[in-house]
Amino acid sequence: MPGPQPQGLPPELLSSPEWQRACQQRDFASVFRLVKVKAGIHPSRVAALCGMTPSRVGEIMSGRRRLAHIDVIERVADGLRIPGASLGLAHRPWEIPPSASSGQHARRSSAQSSTTAADSEQESEVESGRELDELLTLADGRVTRSTLLALRSSVEDYWRRDDKHGGASMRPAVMGHLRYVTQVMGSVPDPLRRDLQSLAAELARLAGWACFDARQYSTARTHFTQALRLSNGQDDYLFMANVLSCMSLQATYDGQPSDAVALACKAQDSARAAGGQPLVMSMLHMREAFAHATLRDAASCHQAIGRSRDSYEQARGQEGEAPSWIRYFDETKLIVDTGIALAELGESERAEPLIAEGLRRETGAQQRGRAFHAFWLATAQLQQGKLDAACHSAGLALDLSASLDSPRVAGHVHEFHQRLAPYARETPVIAFEQRMREALG
Repeated sequence: MPGPQPQGLPPELLSSPEWQRACQQRDFASVFRLVKVKAGIHPSRVAALCGMTPSRVGEIMSGRRRLAHIDVIERVADGLRIPGASLGLAHRPWEIPPSASSGQHARRSSAQSSTTAADSEQESEVESGRELDELLTLADGRVTRSTLLALRSSVEDYWRRDDKHGGASMRPAVMGHLRYVTQVMGSVPDPLRRDLQSLAAELARLAGWACFDARQYSTARTHFTQALRLSNGQDDYLFMANVLSCMSLQATYDGQPSDAVALACKAQDSARAAGGQPLVMSMLHMREAFAHATLRDAASCHQAIGRSRDSYEQARGQEGEAPSWIRYFDETKLIVDTGIALAELGESERAEPLIAEGLRRETGAQQRGRAFHAFWLATAQLQQGKLDAACHSAGLALDLSASLDSPRVAGHVHEFHQRLAPYARETPVIAFEQRMREALG
């Protein structure tokens, strides 16, 4: 158990550019070095405060180990009194006024009695944001257009953080914003109410995505459904298609490929109602292809891939007409996603060069996407018996995932490790397992 907590780090340390950069990058080797030099907190004391062993702190400071698990990062934030925002976390309990945090503690105790760890975590998050929501509502006498703009800016920032670090750690903050917007929505006149409703729908989609990235699939589906309800009557059919596409991907992960096919097809219908924007249709046909691949329906999968490719060809020269959220789906993404669908079908010889080409093109792209693609490349290589190459590609996925807070990525790495069981005595597998232990603890 962590020992007594410090009163707080020196303000001059918290405001220094070097400290802020280390926290933003979650570079805990630099964080621990700075607290030693600037705050006089030595490694043995860091270990006691953060619930670690001194040897582990030493490994982190020397660069031999990195922190990736969100629960450990939160423990460090609480032990050293690092404000949550500095590390891309929600406000920590000790940052909330005492009257609020005492109620939060009681609710956390209740949450711990839930039947599953995921449900307990979700209940704690839902309850812990309520006091802040109430304070925001009381302090905000009325919602103005500038309030709306500030909230939209926050949503854009959340999406950027999701791309950079993964979405799991954002859930409490996103859900707090969502509750706040839905609370004040009914007390403002049109057209501001309509704009707030659109914003609430986007926050619900973001909450669903963050829960999906945390592998909390039932909660993700609840928020995606909330997003659809909030968008009802807005006539934003492309937004509804986007939400349905997220639900299709989540259903594929959740072992419900038939639902995934139905949701992808419904998303296509919604997009057609908005004019059938070709780049959107290309992505949605690929979602359908994933679901068919999971069902091992090769004919339907190949047909959906063909429709995706045809729609992409129609989209050439029309990039400026596509909504901003779909512009990530470029030629490289089309190539690599085609390879992933073929790998899921078991057509690994065709899949491998496509995924490898996608990874080659993706230098500098967001790390979570590259980590997924490296995992699928490893999968295609393992299907062909290329053990050395598969372990090398899986090692790349492991390296890329080290700075991410995405249980979905970590889950893929562990699934791949399980597939290596028949080769447990082989040298490449032994080396990969050692890298796993160093990266994931």
